[in-house]
Amino acid sequence: MQIVSLKMNFVKEALLASILTANITAVWGQAPGDTLKLSLTDTWARSDAFSRLVKIKELDVGISQEEIKDAQMERLPELGLMGTAEKATNIPIYDNGLFNRPSQHEVIHTLYKVKSELYLNIYNGNKLNLKIREDKILHNIASIRREQATSDIRYKAASLYLELQRSHIFKNLITQDIADQEKQLAEVKAFHKNGVVLKSDVLRVEMELSKRRMTLIEIQNEILIANQKLNILIGEPDHRIVRPDENFEILRNASQQDYEDFLHEALEHSFLYHISEKNTELSILNVKQIRANTRPKVGMYAEFYYANPQIFLFPYNPYWYSLGIAGIKASFPLSSIYHNIHKLKAAKLELEKEEEIHKDTEDKVRQQVWEAFLKYREAIEQIKVARINLDHALENERIIKNSYFNQASLITDLLDANVQQLRSRFDLAAAMIMAQNKYYLLQNVTGVL
Repeated sequence: MQIVSLKMNFVKEALLASILTANITAVWGQAPGDTLKLSLTDTWARSDAFSRLVKIKELDVGISQEEIKDAQMERLPELGLMGTAEKATNIPIYDNGLFNRPSQHEVIHTLYKVKSELYLNIYNGNKLNLKIREDKILHNIASIRREQATSDIRYKAASLYLELQRSHIFKNLITQDIADQEKQLAEVKAFHKNGVVLKSDVLRVEMELSKRRMTLIEIQNEILIANQKLNILIGEPDHRIVRPDENFEILRNASQQDYEDFLHEALEHSFLYHISEKNTELSILNVKQIRANTRPKVGMYAEFYYANPQIFLFPYNPYWYSLGIAGIKASFPLSSIYHNIHKLKAAKLELEKEEEIHKDTEDKVRQQVWEAFLKYREAIEQIKVARINLDHALENERIIKNSYFNQASLITDLLDANVQQLRSRFDLAAAMIMAQNKYYLLQNVTGVL
C-alpha cells in the first residue's frame, strides 16, 4: 500500500508540475515586446482615449453644442425667394344666365412673378432666449455625463489594474513560499532518513506543497483573466501582457475632519448632484416657456417683387412692374389664456417634484460619501491589523518550526503555522490593494477621480 501511495503521489506531483509549466508558458511565453509596463496614470490615459462610452458622451456634448448654435441662428431674419410662371384662361361671363352660353372676357394669359420676403422676430414672449438657455443647460448636462462616464471608466480601470497588481503580488508570495516549502520538505526528508520523524510527516508536507502549486496555477489563471479584462478596457490585444507597478501608492489616514472635506468636494463636484441641479433649472425654464405662450408676438416683415402683368392697380396693363412693402406685424393668442391654465399648473408641479428630487439626490450623495469614507477608513485600519497579524504569524511559525524539529510539536502544527503566515501575507497585500480601491471609489463618488 505504501508503494502504491508513493506512486500516486509521484504522478500527482508530475501532473501539477506539467500544468504549472504550461500555465507559466501561456502567461510569460510572449516575446519581450509583447509585455506592456503601465502605471495607473498611463492606464487611465489609455482608458480615456479608447473607451467607447466616453466617446459616445463626447459626441453628445458635440451635438448639444451644435443645438445651441442652431438656436442662436434663429435670431437672424427669415429670408425667402419665390418665382412663379402662370397661364390664365379667359373669364366666362354668364350675361344670359347660368344655363346659357357665356361670353368670353379677354384677360392677359401669361403671368410672371419673382418675389423676395423677409421676417424678423422682434418679440415672441422671450421664447427664443429661453430656448437658448435650455439648450445651454442641456449642454452642461451632457458635459457632466461625459465627465461622469470618464470617472466611472477610470474607477473600473483602477479596479482591474489593482486586481492585476494583487494577483502578481500573490504570485510572488506563493512562488517564494513554494521555494521555502521545498527547503522545509528537504529538511523533513533528512530527518526522516535519520529516523527522527515518520514517513507520514513527509507525505503531509508533500501534500501541502502540492496545494501550494495548485494555488499558483489558480493565481496564474486569475492574472490571465484580469489581464484580458484590462486589455479590453484600454484597447490592447487580448493576450498582451500588462505589467503593473509593484509599488503601492502611499495612503493617508482618514479622520472625521477629512469626511467634511470629502462631503464639501462631493457637493461641489458630484455628478449626480449637479445633474439633478440642472434638471431643476430646466423645470424653472419650462414654467417660463409656458407663461410665454400668453404673450404677444411682434415682428417686422418686408416684401419686394417684380411682376408681369400689372394687375395690382386698375387699369391693368401687360408690363413689368416692381413693388416693395415693409411693416410691423403683431398678434396676440387669445385662446392661450384658457388653454394655458392646466399646462402652467402641471409645469409648477413638475418644478416642485424636481426640487424634491434634488433634495433626495443630495441626501443620496451624502450617504454615498459617508459609506465610501467609512469603508476607506476601515480598509486603512485593516492594513494595520494585517501587519500586526503578519508579525504574529511569522513569530508563531518560527517558534513552531523550532519546536517541531526539536520534536516538541506535531507536523500538523508546523503546517498550520506555514499556512497562517502565508495567509497573513496575502491578507496584508489584499488589504493594501483594497484600501487603494476604496480610495478611488471615494474619489469617484465625490466626482474628482
